[in-house]
Amino acid sequence: MLRYGLTPQPRAAGRDRSWLRTPAPRRRPGLRLLCFPHEGGSAEFFDPWLEHLPEGAELTAVQYPGRGERADEPVPGHVEELARPVAEALAGRGGPPPVLFGHGMGAVVAFETARLLTVSHDAGPAALFVSAHPAPTDVRPHEGRYQDDDPVARLHRLSSGDRGAGPGPGGPLPPPVPPATVYADLRTAARYRYRPGPPLECPVTALVGIHDTRVTARRAEGWRSCTTGRFTLRAMRGGPFYLVERRAALVAFLLTSSGGFRARG
Repeated sequence: MLRYGLTPQPRAAGRDRSWLRTPAPRRRPGLRLLCFPHEGGSAEFFDPWLEHLPEGAELTAVQYPGRGERADEPVPGHVEELARPVAEALAGRGGPPPVLFGHGMGAVVAFETARLLTVSHDAGPAALFVSAHPAPTDVRPHEGRYQDDDPVARLHRLSSGDRGAGPGPGGPLPPPVPPATVYADLRTAARYRYRPGPPLECPVTALVGIHDTRVTARRAEGWRSCTTGRFTLRAMRGGPFYLVERRAALVAFLLTSSGGFRARG
């Protein structure tokens, strides 16, 4: 059955090897955390999270086209074109249902992935965490976001914790994404429009930085309508990229909220 206006695409062998990056595979993970980068971000952005994860938790990050080993691939023009192959790759994996975390544009990619997993693959996620993004039902979700004279510089500055080109807390920063890719991501994010459909059943948690003036708690509250499960709104100290400076606290929150796992040290 087709829902949300999405058309299934032929499944490609080995797709998960390009879309899903697992830097430290676990033999039998009790928790599978799947992270979706922000616009202008890459899978490597989440590598520093490894130092906070216990042995029982496995980290996988989505590698969008146009960066890293996929630098020569064009960036898809619509969020659904990012979500569909990720859902297909996840559907072929065993183990416990994944916990999805998405920041910025990654929040709606994670949300659409969760909908596809639930409807098309009968394999809904264990939980969904959406960060620094208004609810998809927001009439104008991208109003005022990254409208600077140089959005590329702003994204790079914010994602490095305002530390310029130096190393970020917890390790070196990943190589910057090419400006053309950042602009392509921004266009993809701006095109996103919510398509009505049945709500998710898994718990949904919306996270915002308390100093983020563009994605406020009020705008994130709308995520409540996206699930029939438990909804939580969590404010973290910091701005739109609180997850850089507050990395350890965020990972600890994700772990304890996803089944009682405890972060390292």
